[in-house]
Amino acid sequence: MRILIVDDERLARAELRRLLAAIPDAEVVGEATHVDDACRQVEALEPDLLLLDIQMPGGSGFDVLARLDEPPDVIFTTAFDAHAVRAFSVNALDYLLKPIEAERLAEALERVRQRSAKTERASSESTRASGAPLERVFVKEGERCWLVQLAQVPLITSEGNYSRLHLAGHQPLLLRSLSYLEEKLDPSRFFRASRQHLINLDFVDTLEPGPGGTLVARLRQGPEVEMSRRQSQRFRERMSL
Repeated sequence: MRILIVDDERLARAELRRLLAAIPDAEVVGEATHVDDACRQVEALEPDLLLLDIQMPGGSGFDVLARLDEPPDVIFTTAFDAHAVRAFSVNALDYLLKPIEAERLAEALERVRQRSAKTERASSESTRASGAPLERVFVKEGERCWLVQLAQVPLITSEGNYSRLHLAGHQPLLLRSLSYLEEKLDPSRFFRASRQHLINLDFVDTLEPGPGGTLVARLRQGPEVEMSRRQSQRFRERMSL
Protein backbone atom coordinates (compact mmCIF):
# COMPACT_ATOMS: atom_id res chain seq x y z
CA MET A 1 0.00 0.00 0.00
CA ARG A 2 1.69 3.18 -1.25
CA ILE A 3 0.96 6.10 1.06
CA LEU A 4 1.48 9.85 0.68
CA ILE A 5 1.44 11.86 3.92
CA VAL A 6 0.06 15.40 3.53
CA ASP A 7 0.50 17.58 6.61
CA ASP A 8 2.17 20.95 7.19
CA GLU A 9 3.42 19.96 10.66
CA ARG A 10 6.80 18.19 10.71
CA LEU A 11 6.13 16.41 14.01
CA ALA A 12 2.78 15.11 12.76
CA ARG A 13 4.43 13.69 9.64
CA ALA A 14 7.16 12.07 11.72
CA GLU A 15 4.59 10.47 14.05
CA LEU A 16 2.66 9.01 11.11
CA ARG A 17 5.88 7.58 9.69
CA ARG A 18 6.64 5.99 13.06
CA LEU A 19 3.19 4.39 13.28
CA LEU A 20 3.26 3.18 9.68
CA ALA A 21 6.69 1.58 10.13
CA ALA A 22 5.01 -1.09 12.27
CA ILE A 23 2.60 -2.05 9.45
CA PRO A 24 4.29 -4.48 7.02
CA ASP A 25 2.38 -3.58 3.83
CA ALA A 26 2.46 0.20 4.39
CA GLU A 27 5.02 2.05 2.28
CA VAL A 28 5.41 5.83 2.67
CA VAL A 29 6.28 7.06 -0.82
CA GLY A 30 6.43 10.77 0.01
CA GLU A 31 5.41 13.74 2.12
CA ALA A 32 3.74 17.01 1.18
CA THR A 33 3.28 20.14 3.27
CA HIS A 34 0.74 22.25 1.35
CA VAL A 35 -1.94 22.03 -1.34
CA ASP A 36 0.22 22.65 -4.42
CA ASP A 37 2.89 20.25 -3.18
CA ALA A 38 0.30 17.56 -2.49
CA CYS A 39 -1.25 17.83 -5.97
CA ARG A 40 2.16 17.61 -7.66
CA GLN A 41 3.18 14.56 -5.65
CA VAL A 42 -0.09 12.71 -6.22
CA GLU A 43 0.32 13.15 -9.97
CA ALA A 44 3.98 12.10 -9.87
CA LEU A 45 3.85 9.24 -7.34
CA GLU A 46 0.34 7.84 -7.90
CA PRO A 47 -0.15 6.70 -4.28
CA ASP A 48 -2.86 4.26 -3.27
CA LEU A 49 -3.77 6.31 -0.21
CA LEU A 50 -3.59 9.88 1.08
CA LEU A 51 -3.22 10.51 4.79
CA LEU A 52 -4.54 14.04 4.44
CA ASP A 53 -4.58 16.90 6.91
CA ILE A 54 -7.43 19.38 6.47
CA GLN A 55 -6.00 22.75 7.49
CA MET A 56 -2.83 23.64 5.59
CA PRO A 57 -1.14 26.68 4.03
CA GLY A 58 -2.60 27.64 0.68
CA GLY A 59 -5.92 25.87 1.18
CA SER A 60 -7.43 22.76 2.75
CA GLY A 61 -7.37 19.03 2.23
CA PHE A 62 -10.71 19.42 0.42
CA ASP A 63 -9.00 21.76 -2.06
CA VAL A 64 -6.44 19.04 -2.78
CA LEU A 65 -9.20 16.60 -3.71
CA ALA A 66 -11.00 19.17 -5.83
CA ARG A 67 -7.92 19.64 -8.01
CA LEU A 68 -7.24 15.95 -8.67
CA ASP A 69 -8.64 14.20 -11.73
CA GLU A 70 -8.63 10.78 -10.09
CA PRO A 71 -8.12 11.08 -6.33
CA PRO A 72 -6.79 8.01 -4.51
CA ASP A 73 -8.39 6.65 -1.36
CA VAL A 74 -8.36 9.17 1.48
CA ILE A 75 -8.06 9.03 5.24
CA PHE A 76 -8.26 12.46 6.89
CA THR A 77 -5.92 13.15 9.80
CA THR A 78 -6.70 16.30 11.77
CA ALA A 79 -6.78 17.85 15.22
CA PHE A 80 -10.35 19.09 14.70
CA ASP A 81 -13.59 17.12 14.58
CA ALA A 82 -15.67 19.92 13.02
CA HIS A 83 -15.05 18.64 9.48
CA ALA A 84 -16.10 15.03 10.03
CA VAL A 85 -19.46 15.21 8.25
CA ARG A 86 -17.93 16.95 5.24
CA ALA A 87 -15.08 14.43 5.15
CA PHE A 88 -17.43 11.48 4.82
CA SER A 89 -19.48 13.34 2.19
CA VAL A 90 -16.42 13.08 -0.10
CA ASN A 91 -16.18 9.33 0.52
CA ALA A 92 -13.22 9.44 2.88
CA LEU A 93 -12.59 5.97 4.27
CA ASP A 94 -11.91 7.24 7.78
CA TYR A 95 -11.37 10.36 9.87
CA LEU A 96 -8.59 10.16 12.46
CA LEU A 97 -8.25 12.72 15.22
CA LYS A 98 -4.79 13.69 16.44
CA PRO A 99 -3.02 12.40 18.41
CA ILE A 100 -3.55 9.32 16.28
CA GLU A 101 -3.62 5.95 18.03
CA ALA A 102 -1.89 2.97 16.46
CA GLU A 103 -5.01 0.81 16.77
CA ARG A 104 -7.24 3.38 15.01
CA LEU A 105 -4.72 3.77 12.19
CA ALA A 106 -4.58 -0.01 11.73
CA GLU A 107 -8.39 -0.16 11.55
CA ALA A 108 -8.44 2.60 8.94
CA LEU A 109 -5.85 0.86 6.77
CA GLU A 110 -7.87 -2.35 6.94
CA ARG A 111 -10.79 -0.44 5.39
CA VAL A 112 -8.48 0.57 2.56
CA ARG A 113 -7.46 -3.06 2.01
CA GLN A 114 -11.07 -4.21 1.97
CA ARG A 115 -12.09 -1.59 -0.59
CA SER A 116 -9.08 -2.35 -2.76
CA ALA A 117 -9.89 -6.07 -2.69
CA LYS A 118 -13.50 -5.39 -3.66
CA THR A 119 -12.42 -3.14 -6.53
CA GLU A 120 -9.99 -5.74 -7.85
CA ARG A 121 -12.64 -8.45 -7.76
CA ALA A 122 -15.06 -6.23 -9.67
CA SER A 123 -12.56 -5.36 -12.41
CA SER A 124 -12.56 -7.62 -15.44
CA GLU A 125 -9.40 -8.99 -17.01
CA SER A 126 -10.06 -7.05 -20.19
CA THR A 127 -10.40 -3.79 -18.33
CA ARG A 128 -7.14 -4.34 -16.50
CA ALA A 129 -5.38 -5.19 -19.75
CA SER A 130 -6.55 -2.07 -21.54
CA GLY A 131 -6.28 0.35 -18.62
CA ALA A 132 -9.08 1.02 -16.16
CA PRO A 133 -11.57 3.68 -17.26
CA LEU A 134 -12.32 6.73 -15.16
CA GLU A 135 -14.93 5.69 -12.57
CA ARG A 136 -15.29 8.69 -10.27
CA VAL A 137 -14.52 12.39 -10.14
CA PHE A 138 -14.34 14.94 -7.36
CA VAL A 139 -16.65 17.92 -7.87
CA LYS A 140 -17.24 21.16 -6.02
CA GLU A 141 -20.47 23.16 -6.06
CA GLY A 142 -20.46 26.21 -3.84
CA GLU A 143 -19.37 25.11 -0.39
CA ARG A 144 -20.24 21.47 -1.06
CA CYS A 145 -17.74 19.00 -2.50
CA TRP A 146 -18.11 15.27 -3.06
CA LEU A 147 -17.07 12.28 -5.14
CA VAL A 148 -19.37 11.36 -8.02
CA GLN A 149 -19.57 7.81 -9.34
CA LEU A 150 -19.75 8.38 -13.09
CA ALA A 151 -21.83 5.25 -13.67
CA GLN A 152 -24.65 7.14 -11.92
CA VAL A 153 -24.49 10.15 -14.28
CA PRO A 154 -27.09 9.96 -17.09
CA LEU A 155 -25.77 12.88 -19.14
CA ILE A 156 -22.65 15.04 -19.45
CA THR A 157 -22.77 18.22 -21.53
CA SER A 158 -20.09 20.54 -22.85
CA GLU A 159 -19.66 24.09 -21.58
CA GLY A 160 -16.65 25.47 -23.44
CA ASN A 161 -13.55 23.82 -21.99
CA TYR A 162 -15.55 22.41 -19.08
CA SER A 163 -18.26 19.77 -18.64
CA ARG A 164 -21.57 19.75 -16.77
CA LEU A 165 -22.64 16.58 -14.94
CA HIS A 166 -26.43 16.14 -14.96
CA LEU A 167 -27.51 14.43 -11.75
CA ALA A 168 -30.83 14.29 -9.95
CA GLY A 169 -30.98 17.58 -8.05
CA HIS A 170 -27.45 18.70 -8.96
CA GLN A 171 -25.59 19.85 -12.06
CA PRO A 172 -22.00 20.45 -10.93
CA LEU A 173 -19.37 21.79 -13.31
CA LEU A 174 -16.27 19.68 -13.90
CA LEU A 175 -13.07 21.44 -14.93
CA ARG A 176 -12.38 19.03 -17.78
CA SER A 177 -13.47 19.09 -21.40
CA LEU A 178 -16.01 16.68 -22.87
CA SER A 179 -13.33 15.29 -25.22
CA TYR A 180 -11.09 14.54 -22.23
CA LEU A 181 -13.92 12.67 -20.50
CA GLU A 182 -14.81 10.76 -23.66
CA GLU A 183 -11.27 9.39 -23.81
CA LYS A 184 -11.25 8.42 -20.12
CA LEU A 185 -14.72 6.94 -19.68
CA ASP A 186 -15.80 3.35 -20.32
CA PRO A 187 -16.77 3.25 -24.04
CA SER A 188 -19.15 0.37 -23.41
CA ARG A 189 -21.21 2.65 -21.15
CA PHE A 190 -20.79 6.19 -22.51
CA PHE A 191 -21.49 7.35 -26.06
CA ARG A 192 -20.69 10.71 -27.67
CA ALA A 193 -24.12 11.63 -29.00
CA SER A 194 -23.04 14.98 -30.42
CA ARG A 195 -20.46 17.68 -30.01
CA GLN A 196 -22.31 18.83 -26.90
CA HIS A 197 -23.55 15.58 -25.36
CA LEU A 198 -22.09 12.44 -23.81
CA ILE A 199 -24.80 10.01 -22.77
CA ASN A 200 -24.78 7.06 -20.38
CA LEU A 201 -26.29 4.13 -22.32
CA ASP A 202 -27.51 2.54 -19.11
CA PHE A 203 -29.98 5.43 -18.81
CA VAL A 204 -31.36 5.36 -22.35
CA ASP A 205 -35.07 4.61 -22.00
CA THR A 206 -36.26 4.92 -25.60
CA LEU A 207 -34.93 5.86 -29.04
CA GLU A 208 -37.01 7.73 -31.59
CA PRO A 209 -36.29 8.90 -35.15
CA GLY A 210 -35.39 12.57 -35.40
CA PRO A 211 -35.13 15.07 -38.26
CA GLY A 212 -32.75 14.36 -41.14
CA GLY A 213 -32.03 10.77 -40.19
CA THR A 214 -30.96 11.54 -36.64
CA LEU A 215 -31.90 9.65 -33.49
CA VAL A 216 -33.37 11.11 -30.33
CA ALA A 217 -32.53 9.37 -27.06
CA ARG A 218 -34.90 9.79 -24.14
CA LEU A 219 -33.00 9.38 -20.87
CA ARG A 220 -34.34 8.20 -17.55
CA GLN A 221 -33.79 10.97 -15.00
CA GLY A 222 -32.78 13.27 -17.84
CA PRO A 223 -33.88 15.12 -20.97
CA GLU A 224 -34.18 14.08 -24.60
CA VAL A 225 -30.88 14.23 -26.49
CA GLU A 226 -30.79 14.56 -30.27
CA MET A 227 -27.76 12.81 -31.72
CA SER A 228 -25.90 14.37 -34.60
CA ARG A 229 -26.42 12.78 -38.02
CA ARG A 230 -22.94 11.23 -38.00
CA GLN A 231 -23.22 9.93 -34.45
CA SER A 232 -26.70 8.59 -35.15
CA GLN A 233 -25.24 6.48 -37.94
CA ARG A 234 -22.43 5.27 -35.68
CA PHE A 235 -24.96 4.40 -33.01
CA ARG A 236 -27.02 2.38 -35.48
CA GLU A 237 -23.91 0.49 -36.57
CA ARG A 238 -22.86 -0.13 -32.99
CA MET A 239 -26.30 -1.39 -31.95
CA SER A 240 -27.02 -3.13 -35.28
CA LEU A 241 -30.18 -1.04 -35.72
